[in-house]
Amino acid sequence: MRNPLRLLRRKKERKVFAVGLDCGDPVLVFERWRDELPNFRQLMESGAYGPLSSCTPCITVPAWSSMVSGKDPGVLGFYGFRNRADYSYENMSIATGSAVKEPRVWELLGDAGKQVIVVGVPQTYPVKPVNGYLISSFLTPSVQRQYTYPHELRYEIGQLLGGREYDVDVHQFRTENKEYLIQQIYEMTEKRFIVLKHLLKNKPWDFFMFVEMGVDRIQHGLWQYMDPAHPKYAPGNPYQDAIKDYYKYIDQELGEMLSALDDDTVVMVVSDHGAKKMDGGICINEWLRREGYLVLKEAPMREGNRPIPFEKVEVDWEKTTAWGAGGYYARLFLNVQGRESQGLIPQPDYERVRDKLAAAIEAIPDHQGNPLKTTCYRPEAIYRRVRKIAPDLIVYLGDLHWRAVGSFGFEGIYTFENDTGPDDANHAQDGMIIYRDPRRNLAGQQLSGTQLMDFAPTVLHLMGQAIPEDMQGRIIQL
Repeated sequence: MRNPLRLLRRKKERKVFAVGLDCGDPVLVFERWRDELPNFRQLMESGAYGPLSSCTPCITVPAWSSMVSGKDPGVLGFYGFRNRADYSYENMSIATGSAVKEPRVWELLGDAGKQVIVVGVPQTYPVKPVNGYLISSFLTPSVQRQYTYPHELRYEIGQLLGGREYDVDVHQFRTENKEYLIQQIYEMTEKRFIVLKHLLKNKPWDFFMFVEMGVDRIQHGLWQYMDPAHPKYAPGNPYQDAIKDYYKYIDQELGEMLSALDDDTVVMVVSDHGAKKMDGGICINEWLRREGYLVLKEAPMREGNRPIPFEKVEVDWEKTTAWGAGGYYARLFLNVQGRESQGLIPQPDYERVRDKLAAAIEAIPDHQGNPLKTTCYRPEAIYRRVRKIAPDLIVYLGDLHWRAVGSFGFEGIYTFENDTGPDDANHAQDGMIIYRDPRRNLAGQQLSGTQLMDFAPTVLHLMGQAIPEDMQGRIIQL
């Protein structure tokens, strides 16, 4: 656990401009395409940069909220988009902005009188008032609802876009129609930068932060076309430069925004996690069924090509020890007496059963019989405290080269198709950070040991504000 740090006020408080790239990958920016991204490269060469370790799990929700609050997911009390609402077997809740009870950095700054602009940061819907301007994120159900603060900003956006509708996300990123996917992403991003540049130049601000989701969407949709190590890669395919071209487009738009900043604004480029090739999926509930942990009242029967969601099967809860939820990582839940209504595991046996299950999962080989390098995390061991209902085990399958598939209807426990639609990439634990301070020539200093919870206290430090004692991050040392 990280010790909270306080600070003395600086003589002059700074402005901070924070660029968020959801799924922005350090290997691509720092190494592979460095020379083709002149604005990112200039920030690196005059500043400092390095990997930014994500939270566990390394997924959009909870990672961005962990970053901007300086608190881990256990303290925040949500562990993914969908979380158990109670100890029933069915009730799940979506972690919208209403789930975030810890103050985020722009709220702390606003309370101190600083003017803020926040655009697209996940978990900002439903919209709450800020001391400045806010546009909500990809979890917004519709821009026909209030998605801005103040409310009137939505009409200003409509005028800026010539009547076109602002996009908080692409409409469909898990699609086989890659031309359509690319078109959606560029249209969304073009609109976002029109709005961002308007806000940057025409609204007062001390802290400006935006998150672009297009990086995540294009990598999930097109990674196999770019990465020669991907099992589905085909040399000379028509989309092999699509991800690179999009990074170049972001770099170009970023350059325009950087040119509008004054010469005393600190720039931080951050991502919530990185990306890596996805080799396949482990059908975690099918594996639990075959191993006797999960008992169904009847065998699942697939209809046509459609997988069978876990919610559609009938579980014999009185005979079930564990069940799981799929995604980029697996969440495993135990059926405990006195906790779940039909709990099977006596409470004194909880740790023994959990340890046995974790060892069995970590021993699952890949489809060729080779070690998979799976890790099971126990929430109470990795979080300062555990609020609400965490999974009993958080599982990274195959060092995150494999995803968890919660559905039934596949031939075995291994699959090379995704139950929620085409997806080529998983998340990598390390995101990225670039830090440029115009007052200092950091000359490309390499950062190490930086964690995403360090973002919030560093911003507060730069802007002359006290750091709350319960923040878990630390000021980034340069």
